[in-house]
Amino acid sequence: MKVLLGVTGAIACYKVCSLVRLMINAGWEVRVVATDRALDFVGEITWRTLSQNKVERSAFDEQDDWHPRHIALADWCDVFVIAPLSANTMAKLAHGLGDNLLTQTALACTKPLLLAPAMNTHMWQHPATQANAATLLERGATLLEPTEGDLACGVTGTGRLPEPEVLFAQLQRFSVR
Repeated sequence: MKVLLGVTGAIACYKVCSLVRLMINAGWEVRVVATDRALDFVGEITWRTLSQNKVERSAFDEQDDWHPRHIALADWCDVFVIAPLSANTMAKLAHGLGDNLLTQTALACTKPLLLAPAMNTHMWQHPATQANAATLLERGATLLEPTEGDLACGVTGTGRLPEPEVLFAQLQRFSVR
């Protein structure tokens, strides 16, 4: 299976490193498209080493062919998973904004979209975030809701990224399609 992994700016990026290992060990091909903020949490060399592929950062990076990067990535994958999905990127996706390579690729992608939000519990519970989640579900995305537990900000509540094994099990459902 060919998995395009979008990573956005959230501390939960560290958990997604284990997800990449699980996918590679399953024999899947993984490409990472990262926002600049995601790379503040986990660096490019880590994603490149774990995925065994170049990290996609910008539509304007040098490429080997003439295909627009966001179209080529959207066409390449069997499934596009965005984990962690920040509140900011969720809002962009719900409102059709394409201001970076990740959001442009999501707009161009006709393949299954699996979203795994991770954020502070108050951000998750905010009516705007809940409306954005509902909009994305309505448009056909699969949303793996955050879990409850201790959050990096020091509070306990709903907002944690599900464990890598849970994310991997959810992705396996797409491999049989």
